[in-house]
Amino acid sequence: MCYFNPTSVMFNNNMRSKIKEINTRLQESVTQKNYLELRYYDGGRTKTARLPTTSLVNEGHVYGRDEDKKAIVNLLLGAGLGDTHLSVIPILAMGGMGKTTLAQLVYNDHDVNRHFDMKAWIYVSDDFDIVRVTKAIILSVTSEPYDVNDLDLLQVKLKNILFGKKFLFILDDVWNENYNNWTVLQRPFEFRALGSKVVVTTRNDGVSSLMGTTPSYKLKELSPNACLYIFTQHALGATDFSEHLEHQEIGQKIIEMCKGLPLVAKELGGHLRTKHNHDQWKNVLYSNIRDIPEEKSAIIPTLRLSYQYPPSQLKRCFAYCSIFPKAYEFEEKELVLLWMAEGLLQETKGNKQMEDLGSEYFLDLLGRSFFQQSSNHASHFVMHDLVNDLAQWAAGDICYRLDDKLNANNQSKIPTKVHYFSYIPCFCDGIKRFEDFHEGMSLRTFLPLPERKVCYLTNHVSYHMLPQLKCLRVLSLSGYQIVELSTSIGDLKHLRYLNLSGTLITSLLESISSLYNLQTLILRHCFKLTRLLKKIGNLVNLRHLDTTDAYLIKEMPVGLKNLKSLQTLPEFVVGKDTGSKVGDLMNLKFLRKTLCISGLENALNVEDARKADLNGKNLDVLVMKWGSVLNDLLDARVAIDVLDMLQPPITVKELSINGYVGARFPTWLGDPLFSKLVLLKTSSCEKCTSLPAIGQLPSLKDLVIIGMARVRSVGSEFYGDGFFNPFRSLVRLRFEDMQEWQD
Repeated sequence: MCYFNPTSVMFNNNMRSKIKEINTRLQESVTQKNYLELRYYDGGRTKTARLPTTSLVNEGHVYGRDEDKKAIVNLLLGAGLGDTHLSVIPILAMGGMGKTTLAQLVYNDHDVNRHFDMKAWIYVSDDFDIVRVTKAIILSVTSEPYDVNDLDLLQVKLKNILFGKKFLFILDDVWNENYNNWTVLQRPFEFRALGSKVVVTTRNDGVSSLMGTTPSYKLKELSPNACLYIFTQHALGATDFSEHLEHQEIGQKIIEMCKGLPLVAKELGGHLRTKHNHDQWKNVLYSNIRDIPEEKSAIIPTLRLSYQYPPSQLKRCFAYCSIFPKAYEFEEKELVLLWMAEGLLQETKGNKQMEDLGSEYFLDLLGRSFFQQSSNHASHFVMHDLVNDLAQWAAGDICYRLDDKLNANNQSKIPTKVHYFSYIPCFCDGIKRFEDFHEGMSLRTFLPLPERKVCYLTNHVSYHMLPQLKCLRVLSLSGYQIVELSTSIGDLKHLRYLNLSGTLITSLLESISSLYNLQTLILRHCFKLTRLLKKIGNLVNLRHLDTTDAYLIKEMPVGLKNLKSLQTLPEFVVGKDTGSKVGDLMNLKFLRKTLCISGLENALNVEDARKADLNGKNLDVLVMKWGSVLNDLLDARVAIDVLDMLQPPITVKELSINGYVGARFPTWLGDPLFSKLVLLKTSSCEKCTSLPAIGQLPSLKDLVIIGMARVRSVGSEFYGDGFFNPFRSLVRLRFEDMQEWQD
């Protein structure tokens, strides 16, 4: 037996000198900290002095918010919640969008003034001090200070002031997410007259959900014309460029930079107010907004406030988003998988998966206005250009984005400390584009974005450059017309995310099976891929295997059943003879969302189908497909039992059965327990002589029946014998290619 002896561990001279050097630098840092009297920094949550807002506004300098003002005024003058509860109206938007300005317009509206007995404007900010806010309300409605710090006395005083009065309070710039604080603050409000209202402005959807009694009023970007008015007003003291045509072309491009944010239009206009030289305007156009000195602009400080409050783990995830090009549309899952690969998500105690934690982070950042839903796709999201600038500021030198607007001649050198790298792929990406990469870099992310339809990559990258980047965790070659990879890809032992979507590969290198840390393998739209890894079972940490539209894959490798952490598997192809069996799904207990099981004509063992245990999986969409069969009679009998055993979970929302060769459907199809099923589609089930009894599915909205060639009549059995009110939720019913239907 061997025992570990600490004295036997010897350090070579190089290691000794490195440790000595690190200790010396640490000691120097401590000495400098003490000399400079530096204090602990809590990750950006430290309060920063900000100029309070007031209720005053010059309406002549506000443009483009007439409809918004009208909407809020209507909410204030109308009845809310039957007036039995205090009506709280949140105005929600990212920083710089004009929430405070809109509240000021409403506060000073003539009809609003006549409607309420008293009004108060309270600048809350990050310090939701109940005593301070209560004193501010008292001062605002009485114009007399009440210099008492006892909360009970303050609340009694405010109760007496508000008793029987109809009031309007504006709580501006609220960050509080403590529900108890809000309930304590509003106790005196309960003695109000009916019709009292509170307006809250906030950047955080969590705040609006906590305080609001009406849906948040989400303030949108200004129109280009409104931005033009604000910009020219502050830059030129005019309403347009008609008297300053020399600045019109550049001015219009600067207005485009504002991306609908009135604060940016105002600040950039003010920055150019004393600058009349054409080159000075040009410098603003081609400079980065975040490079404008903070003492001369409120843009970045205003946006940076949003970055102060999230916890550190959210800040890291947000900073990683700086890899995305401006205006890039991304999906929640896409981003969560990247976070996961970079170690920004850690599995928590209990049953919460990393993906669920990532989804919580995503929704939190969305609620804090860091992300916005795309206007083009409901499932896609974008970052406002200035939020993208904020992410780049937060990431610093560890993230580098090779912008398509800059060519190799004027692009700055890639910093050696960069960890996350993304770039806009060109039609042909040659050696020169990546000449700054070298073996000593600790690059973790290599990501071409967005994906082009046709794109070519020099072999130098996959054969020579990438194998040198030993620290890579995220690697994408998506969209490149490559037919093979270097076998040295198997040496990237830290790789957790590999995206080969849209490539021309016909098979995967077996060296990939040695990437034991791999969590995500994306093979979407690999139209020429015919097989997966033989030793895929070695990838024990694989959680997502996306083979969408890789339709030449004829069977799953046998080792797939070893991937017990797998959650994403769009299609499982049942193999023949020694190939994969449908029962291999048994171990894949964490499969979720969408699953298609094809090749079911090869499932000849009923017990094997039972083992698949679909009922125990968290599936929203399930598709089951049979292909051509050889022995009609035998296969028809087997198919009935197989389908009976493949009963989906009762949580399934969409179910499709294609090419089924049985003569009847199982009894579970149509069971009212499938209460969440909204879509049912059967197609090419040519041996069935009757339709399933599905009239009692309570949520079924979409029913499609195609190619039921032997169905001759549709009777009461279709609705469910003895039941009333069939198809209570049906919206769309489609019959097609019913060749024998007579009655």
